[in-house]
Amino acid sequence: MSVPTKRRTSSQKRRRHSHFYLKKQPLGTCSQCGQAVLPHTACSYCGYYKGKLVLKVKSQKSLKSKKKKQQ
Repeated sequence: MSVPTKRRTSSQKRRRHSHFYLKKQPLGTCSQCGQAVLPHTACSYCGYYKGKLVLKVKSQKSLKSKKKKQQ
């Protein structure tokens, strides 16, 4: 079995890993409500995608009233 001829130093290792940083996500805006949305995904706030209703999303008011009833 072959063995690497030279050890990779810590500086070489860091230089090699330099491009593994996290990149900013490109965000767009929802055409219906104006919230920030990832491209090619439905809006989790209103449920629209490309001007069409795709997801049924419960409104924030109904979620709050439901929590109050449970308490």
